[in-house]
Amino acid sequence: MPAWSLTAITVKPSFRKLLLNKTGQTRMKMSSLIGIQLQLLLGAALLLSSSAHGQLGPRSVSGLAPQSDIQQPLPLEQAFPFYVSAVSPGKYKVFWDLPQGHYLYRHAFDFTLSQRLDSEALAVDFSMPDGLKKTDQFFGEIEAYYEQLTIDLSLSTVPGPDARIYIHYQGCADWGFCYPPQRFEFLLNP
Repeated sequence: MPAWSLTAITVKPSFRKLLLNKTGQTRMKMSSLIGIQLQLLLGAALLLSSSAHGQLGPRSVSGLAPQSDIQQPLPLEQAFPFYVSAVSPGKYKVFWDLPQGHYLYRHAFDFTLSQRLDSEALAVDFSMPDGLKKTDQFFGEIEAYYEQLTIDLSLSTVPGPDARIYIHYQGCADWGFCYPPQRFEFLLNP
């Protein structure tokens, strides 16, 4: 029997008096029964739809409601994807391929080399092209990098077997979301 069946409804004694006919038997008009069934059916549908929305999340049912104008930041890996490539002993290139509307700050770049996890980090020489000069809502006058960026790294010492480069950077989205400064560890001899 479905959960919304009328046989599952218990009528309270105070309400029962309103439904008695002249012989003392309980009687309901057909229109009242249909009205109650319709209310129960609509209530169940509402509960099911809100339950599905809660389980699936707002993105899963986005086609059911108007889209919001609220921007959602991309995950860091999608906002600032990069990779490191060895060019020759002691020379590396770091490549960024940014999605539209995202940029990196020139002033936030820093590269350091550590021979072991517990050793002191040494500065790494790096060169990069000029960026786009702009006024940033967070830092004022800056140089920014959109789309693609290649940075050349030059190590002053020969890296040991446990050597790693630490890559520091920060970026934002044009619509006003600024990611916190990042520090990525790249093992040179995996």
